[in-house]
Amino acid sequence: MQGSLGEKIGEGAHSEAYTWAPGQVVKLLKPGVPRGMAWFEVRMIRAVLAAGVPVPEVFGEVTLDGRFGIVLQRLDGPTLLQLTRTGAVTFEQAGAIVAALAMSIHKTPLPSEVLSMRECMEARLDHDDGKLPKHIAPEILTLIDRLPPGDGLCHTDLSPGNVIMTSEGPKLVDWAGVMCGPAVLELGFLHVVLSELAPEIADNPERPRATNAAAQTEYARLTGISPAELTAAMEPYLPIVRTFIILGDVVPSLRERLIQRIEAGLRSED
Repeated sequence: MQGSLGEKIGEGAHSEAYTWAPGQVVKLLKPGVPRGMAWFEVRMIRAVLAAGVPVPEVFGEVTLDGRFGIVLQRLDGPTLLQLTRTGAVTFEQAGAIVAALAMSIHKTPLPSEVLSMRECMEARLDHDDGKLPKHIAPEILTLIDRLPPGDGLCHTDLSPGNVIMTSEGPKLVDWAGVMCGPAVLELGFLHVVLSELAPEIADNPERPRATNAAAQTEYARLTGISPAELTAAMEPYLPIVRTFIILGDVVPSLRERLIQRIEAGLRSED
C-alpha cells in the first residue's frame, strides 16, 4: 500500500515501528520473526475494534525487504507510563484507566483464532531454548490442568507503557500476546510486570507497584468482589504467568528470580 519508510519511532522484542504516511505508522517484524505473529495481531486488533475496544485502526499489510509489516493508525499522545512518571496522572487515575480497559477486553467476544492458556503454554515450551529448568514444564502444565481454564479474552500485557493517551482517550496497543483464559490471568500478568519486573528498572520502584495496586483495587470494585478475594483467585495463576514471561523476553538476572518464585509457587500448590 502507498507510503514510505520514515523515521524509526519505537521498538519491541519482535518488531520496530516507523512513520509511514500522514497519520500512519508501520510495525515491521524483525528478521526471523514468523509472519504469523503479525497476521494474528491484525486479526485481534480488527476483532476488538469491532467490539468497541479502544485500539488503533489497521489500514493494511506490507512486505519491505522481506519483512512483513502492519500499517496502523498513528496514535498521538504520551503513554500512560510517561504520564505517571511526570506526575501528570496519579497512580489511582492510572489504575482506574487500566482497570477500565481490562473490563472492556474481558467483555469482548472471543475471536475464534485465540488459543487457550494451555495451548499457548505448549507452543512456547516447544521453543524453550533452555530458559527453564526441565522439571518446571510438566509441573506448570499440570497446574494449568488443575485450575479453571477460563473462556475470556486476555491481552496479557496491559501495562501503562502500552496505553497511549490520545485526545480521544486511552487506546491500547500490542495485541500479539492475546490468549483465552480467566480474568485473573490478565491481572496476574499485570501484577508480575508492575510489581516484580518494572521496579527493577523504574526510577521510582514504588510507582509501578502503586499503579498495580490501584488497578487491582479498581477492578475488584468494578466486578463487585473484595480486593482480598481477587488476590486469592489470582495467586494460583502467578507461576503460570511467570513461566510465560520467562519464555518471552526477560534479562537473565530477572529470569533467575522468576524461576525461584515459580518453584516457590509450585511448592505452595502441592
